[in-house]
Amino acid sequence: MLLAEANQTFEVTFILLGFSEFPDLQVPLFLVFLTIYTVTAVRNLSMILINRINPKLHTPMYFFLSHLSFIDFWYSTTVTPKLLKNLVMEDRTISFTGCITQFFLACIFVVAEIFMLAVMSYDWFVAVCHPLLYTVIMSQKLCASLVAGTYTWGIVYSLTLTYFVLALSFYGSNVISNFVCEHSAIVSVSCSDPSVSQMLCFIITIFDEVSSLFIILSTYISIFVTVVKMSSTGGCQKTFSTCTSHLTTITIFHGTVLFLYCVPNSKNSCLIVEVGSVFYTVVVSMLNPLIYSLRNKDVKESFRKLMNHSKLFC
Repeated sequence: MLLAEANQTFEVTFILLGFSEFPDLQVPLFLVFLTIYTVTAVRNLSMILINRINPKLHTPMYFFLSHLSFIDFWYSTTVTPKLLKNLVMEDRTISFTGCITQFFLACIFVVAEIFMLAVMSYDWFVAVCHPLLYTVIMSQKLCASLVAGTYTWGIVYSLTLTYFVLALSFYGSNVISNFVCEHSAIVSVSCSDPSVSQMLCFIITIFDEVSSLFIILSTYISIFVTVVKMSSTGGCQKTFSTCTSHLTTITIFHGTVLFLYCVPNSKNSCLIVEVGSVFYTVVVSMLNPLIYSLRNKDVKESFRKLMNHSKLFC
């Protein structure tokens, strides 16, 4: 019995349709996504490297930024290469193991990013509202604990959802109308009742969104009140500019996740789901380094030095 079930699982495959309904756009889309992935990889890896080699950036803020870059790089790498392959190859199949692995890793990184953004908003709150106590509050121990907590919860969340997905039954070839193995797409082709897995995904995602957004909104309200009381006009403008940039990427990321996963029994069209998935899996990973770090003077100076050293080495 168990051997028969194992053989059936081994023979299960998924077909990621992706953007196959637009055959004339396959090559243009390949070039667009290849460009986005290249920019994402270069920017995020550069941010990690710059943070390691520049002593000026050995602060809590850049410590969190380097981990956000790490998450974005691996999140994009988990999804985009398979998307690029499917855009130029007729064979769009992915094995059961490959699909579940992609789902497992994507869950870890998306949840880690949700809470890393919340941690960064708290760091920004302490820097603006309690500047004299910043180094005391944001100790190395606290920073390490916050980062470890985001990864730990991401792994726990991913293991839980993956366990309930593996408890479902799948047979033969299964067509997924998306370019990524995400939860709703996988359970929709299951031969067994996915209601428990769907409800669990909905409840945990709501918890993640509500808790992280509560932290983000409460910290930014406190920042706004503190900035309004500032006597320096230049300081107000600079802080508001930074807050606006941060809130832009937070709105895109959280808005897409809420739209796709926190609306029960959603009847969104396949195209809308695909476009939404592109935003939170591909686009945000490219925008984060630009919005959070590469506009910073110290980072730009370090980046120029890194590029000059690279040219001399070449």
